[in-house]
Amino acid sequence: MYFFLLNLALTDLGAITTTVPKSMANSLRDIRDISYAGCAAQRPLHYETLLGSRVCVHLAAAAWACGFLYALLHTANTFSLPLCQGNALEQFFCEIPQILKLSCSTSYLRELWLLVASVCLFFVCFVLIVVSYVQIFRAVLRIPSQQGRHKAFATCLPHLAVVSLVTSTGSFAYLKPSSISSPSLDLVVSVLYSVVPPAVNPLIYSLRNQELKAALSQLITGYFQKQ
Repeated sequence: MYFFLLNLALTDLGAITTTVPKSMANSLRDIRDISYAGCAAQRPLHYETLLGSRVCVHLAAAAWACGFLYALLHTANTFSLPLCQGNALEQFFCEIPQILKLSCSTSYLRELWLLVASVCLFFVCFVLIVVSYVQIFRAVLRIPSQQGRHKAFATCLPHLAVVSLVTSTGSFAYLKPSSISSPSLDLVVSVLYSVVPPAVNPLIYSLRNQELKAALSQLITGYFQKQ
Protein backbone atom coordinates (compact mmCIF):
# COMPACT_ATOMS: atom_id res chain seq x y z
CA MET A 1 0.00 0.00 0.00
CA TYR A 2 2.74 2.48 0.97
CA PHE A 3 4.69 1.61 -2.18
CA PHE A 4 1.78 2.75 -4.36
CA LEU A 5 1.15 5.79 -2.14
CA LEU A 6 4.80 6.76 -2.65
CA ASN A 7 4.35 6.60 -6.42
CA LEU A 8 1.11 8.60 -6.17
CA ALA A 9 2.88 11.25 -4.10
CA LEU A 10 5.74 11.47 -6.60
CA THR A 11 3.40 11.82 -9.59
CA ASP A 12 1.35 14.45 -7.75
CA LEU A 13 4.53 16.32 -6.88
CA GLY A 14 5.75 16.19 -10.47
CA ALA A 15 2.40 17.33 -11.84
CA ILE A 16 1.82 20.23 -9.49
CA THR A 17 5.40 21.59 -9.50
CA THR A 18 5.28 22.22 -13.26
CA THR A 19 2.35 24.64 -13.04
CA VAL A 20 1.67 26.13 -9.62
CA PRO A 21 5.14 27.60 -8.76
CA LYS A 22 5.30 29.38 -12.12
CA SER A 23 1.81 30.84 -11.70
CA MET A 24 2.67 31.97 -8.17
CA ALA A 25 5.89 33.59 -9.39
CA ASN A 26 3.98 35.39 -12.12
CA SER A 27 1.47 36.69 -9.57
CA LEU A 28 4.14 37.90 -7.14
CA ARG A 29 6.25 39.55 -9.86
CA ASP A 30 3.21 40.84 -11.79
CA ILE A 31 4.29 39.24 -15.07
CA ARG A 32 2.43 37.02 -17.52
CA ASP A 33 5.13 35.38 -19.61
CA ILE A 34 6.71 31.92 -19.78
CA SER A 35 9.62 30.59 -21.80
CA TYR A 36 9.06 28.17 -24.67
CA ALA A 37 10.94 25.38 -22.86
CA GLY A 38 9.05 26.09 -19.66
CA CYS A 39 5.75 25.82 -21.48
CA ALA A 40 6.73 22.46 -23.01
CA ALA A 41 7.77 21.11 -19.61
CA GLN A 42 4.31 21.66 -18.13
CA ARG A 43 3.15 18.95 -19.66
CA PRO A 44 -6.01 -1.10 3.54
CA LEU A 45 -4.95 -3.86 1.15
CA HIS A 46 -2.32 -6.66 1.32
CA TYR A 47 -0.53 -5.80 -1.91
CA GLU A 48 2.59 -7.77 -1.02
CA THR A 49 0.57 -10.90 -0.27
CA LEU A 50 -1.93 -10.69 -3.11
CA LEU A 51 0.24 -9.29 -5.88
CA GLY A 52 3.89 -9.87 -5.01
CA SER A 53 6.67 -7.29 -5.08
CA ARG A 54 7.53 -7.94 -8.74
CA VAL A 55 3.95 -7.32 -9.89
CA CYS A 56 3.79 -4.14 -7.78
CA VAL A 57 6.98 -2.84 -9.41
CA HIS A 58 5.67 -3.72 -12.87
CA LEU A 59 2.38 -1.88 -12.21
CA ALA A 60 4.20 1.21 -10.98
CA ALA A 61 6.63 1.10 -13.92
CA ALA A 62 3.73 0.77 -16.37
CA ALA A 63 1.99 3.79 -14.82
CA TRP A 64 5.15 5.90 -15.06
CA ALA A 65 5.89 4.74 -18.62
CA CYS A 66 2.34 5.43 -19.82
CA GLY A 67 2.37 8.88 -18.21
CA PHE A 68 5.73 9.73 -19.77
CA LEU A 69 4.66 8.49 -23.21
CA TYR A 70 1.37 10.39 -22.95
CA ALA A 71 3.16 13.64 -22.05
CA LEU A 72 5.80 13.12 -24.75
CA LEU A 73 3.22 12.54 -27.50
CA HIS A 74 1.21 15.62 -26.57
CA THR A 75 4.29 17.83 -26.16
CA ALA A 76 5.83 16.78 -29.47
CA ASN A 77 2.51 17.03 -31.29
CA THR A 78 1.43 20.36 -29.82
CA PHE A 79 4.72 22.18 -30.27
CA SER A 80 5.06 21.04 -33.87
CA LEU A 81 2.03 23.17 -34.77
CA PRO A 82 2.55 26.63 -36.27
CA LEU A 83 1.22 29.30 -33.92
CA CYS A 84 -0.09 32.30 -35.82
CA GLN A 85 -2.64 33.73 -33.37
CA GLY A 86 -0.06 35.30 -31.08
CA ASN A 87 1.51 33.73 -28.01
CA ALA A 88 -0.79 34.86 -25.17
CA LEU A 89 -2.70 32.13 -23.32
CA GLU A 90 -5.79 32.84 -21.21
CA GLN A 91 -4.67 30.30 -18.62
CA PHE A 92 -2.25 30.02 -15.69
CA PHE A 93 -0.32 27.15 -17.33
CA CYS A 94 0.29 25.78 -20.82
CA GLU A 95 -2.91 23.82 -21.25
CA ILE A 96 -3.24 22.03 -24.59
CA PRO A 97 -6.70 23.38 -25.64
CA GLN A 98 -5.46 26.92 -25.03
CA ILE A 99 -2.40 26.29 -27.22
CA LEU A 100 -4.55 24.81 -30.00
CA LYS A 101 -6.56 28.06 -30.11
CA LEU A 102 -3.40 29.82 -31.27
CA SER A 103 -2.85 27.50 -34.24
CA CYS A 104 -4.19 28.39 -37.68
CA SER A 105 -3.07 25.14 -39.32
CA THR A 106 -5.40 22.23 -40.07
CA SER A 107 -2.75 19.93 -38.57
CA TYR A 108 -4.22 20.75 -35.16
CA LEU A 109 -6.85 18.09 -35.95
CA ARG A 110 -4.12 15.49 -35.37
CA GLU A 111 -3.69 16.70 -31.80
CA LEU A 112 -7.45 16.99 -31.40
CA TRP A 113 -7.94 13.33 -32.28
CA LEU A 114 -5.15 12.41 -29.89
CA LEU A 115 -6.99 14.30 -27.15
CA VAL A 116 -10.25 12.48 -27.93
CA ALA A 117 -8.46 9.11 -27.85
CA SER A 118 -6.82 10.04 -24.54
CA VAL A 119 -10.13 11.01 -22.96
CA CYS A 120 -11.69 7.74 -24.14
CA LEU A 121 -8.77 5.83 -22.62
CA PHE A 122 -9.16 7.69 -19.33
CA PHE A 123 -12.87 6.92 -19.36
CA VAL A 124 -12.15 3.20 -19.79
CA CYS A 125 -9.71 3.38 -16.86
CA PHE A 126 -12.36 5.14 -14.78
CA VAL A 127 -14.92 2.45 -15.60
CA LEU A 128 -12.43 -0.23 -14.52
CA ILE A 129 -11.84 1.66 -11.26
CA VAL A 130 -15.59 1.84 -10.62
CA VAL A 131 -15.97 -1.89 -11.32
CA SER A 132 -13.11 -2.58 -8.90
CA TYR A 133 -14.77 -0.48 -6.22
CA VAL A 134 -18.07 -2.28 -6.73
CA GLN A 135 -16.26 -5.50 -5.90
CA ILE A 136 -14.59 -3.82 -2.91
CA PHE A 137 -17.89 -2.49 -1.60
CA ARG A 138 -19.50 -5.91 -1.96
CA ALA A 139 -16.69 -7.33 0.17
CA VAL A 140 -16.97 -4.49 2.68
CA LEU A 141 -20.70 -5.05 3.13
CA ARG A 142 -19.92 -8.60 4.22
CA ILE A 143 -17.79 -7.33 7.11
CA PRO A 144 -19.73 -8.21 10.28
CA SER A 145 -18.48 -5.22 12.28
CA GLN A 146 -20.18 -1.88 11.66
CA GLN A 147 -17.01 -0.09 12.71
CA GLY A 148 -15.01 -2.10 10.20
CA ARG A 149 -17.44 -1.25 7.40
CA HIS A 150 -17.33 2.44 8.32
CA LYS A 151 -13.53 2.47 8.32
CA ALA A 152 -13.36 0.76 4.92
CA PHE A 153 -15.89 3.14 3.36
CA ALA A 154 -14.11 6.15 4.89
CA THR A 155 -10.90 5.00 3.18
CA CYS A 156 -12.38 4.17 -0.24
CA LEU A 157 -14.94 6.91 -0.85
CA PRO A 158 -12.53 9.93 -0.71
CA HIS A 159 -10.26 8.25 -3.24
CA LEU A 160 -13.17 7.50 -5.55
CA ALA A 161 -14.35 11.11 -5.18
CA VAL A 162 -10.93 12.47 -6.21
CA VAL A 163 -10.74 10.12 -9.21
CA SER A 164 -14.24 11.18 -10.26
CA LEU A 165 -13.28 14.85 -9.92
CA VAL A 166 -10.18 14.44 -12.10
CA THR A 167 -11.98 12.42 -14.76
CA SER A 168 -15.06 14.64 -15.02
CA THR A 169 -13.34 18.03 -14.93
CA GLY A 170 -10.44 16.90 -17.14
CA SER A 171 -12.81 15.49 -19.76
CA PHE A 172 -14.91 18.67 -19.63
CA ALA A 173 -11.84 20.88 -20.02
CA TYR A 174 -10.61 19.03 -23.10
CA LEU A 175 -13.90 18.17 -24.81
CA LYS A 176 -16.19 21.11 -24.05
CA PRO A 177 -17.45 23.04 -27.08
CA SER A 178 -15.85 26.41 -27.75
CA SER A 179 -19.27 28.08 -27.51
CA ILE A 180 -19.33 27.69 -23.71
CA SER A 181 -15.66 28.46 -23.18
CA SER A 182 -14.69 31.50 -21.14
CA PRO A 183 -11.48 32.51 -19.32
CA SER A 184 -13.05 32.30 -15.87
CA LEU A 185 -14.68 28.90 -16.54
CA ASP A 186 -11.47 27.50 -18.04
CA LEU A 187 -9.51 28.69 -15.01
CA VAL A 188 -11.88 27.11 -12.47
CA VAL A 189 -12.03 23.78 -14.32
CA SER A 190 -8.24 23.65 -14.74
CA VAL A 191 -7.68 24.27 -11.04
CA LEU A 192 -10.16 21.50 -10.18
CA TYR A 193 -8.32 18.82 -12.16
CA SER A 194 -4.71 20.00 -11.90
CA VAL A 195 -4.32 21.58 -8.45
CA VAL A 196 -7.04 20.25 -6.13
CA PRO A 197 -6.29 16.47 -6.41
CA PRO A 198 -2.55 16.72 -5.61
CA ALA A 199 -3.41 19.06 -2.75
CA VAL A 200 -6.03 16.83 -1.11
CA ASN A 201 -4.35 13.44 -1.70
CA PRO A 202 -1.89 13.89 1.20
CA LEU A 203 -4.83 14.69 3.49
CA ILE A 204 -6.83 11.71 2.31
CA TYR A 205 -4.05 9.15 2.61
CA SER A 206 -1.88 10.41 5.46
CA LEU A 207 -4.19 11.91 8.07
CA ARG A 208 -6.06 8.61 8.37
CA ASN A 209 -2.87 7.00 9.66
CA GLN A 210 -2.88 7.11 13.47
CA GLU A 211 0.92 7.27 13.71
CA LEU A 212 1.05 10.25 11.35
CA LYS A 213 -1.74 11.94 13.28
CA ALA A 214 0.17 11.47 16.52
CA ALA A 215 3.41 12.77 14.98
CA LEU A 216 1.64 15.81 13.51
CA SER A 217 -0.03 16.52 16.86
CA GLN A 218 3.32 16.33 18.67
CA LEU A 219 4.90 18.62 16.08
CA ILE A 220 2.16 21.24 16.46
CA THR A 221 2.17 20.98 20.25
CA GLY A 222 5.96 21.34 20.38
CA TYR A 223 5.84 24.36 18.11
CA PHE A 224 3.32 26.21 20.27
CA GLN A 225 5.20 25.30 23.45
CA LYS A 226 8.35 26.88 22.02
CA GLN A 227 6.39 30.00 21.18
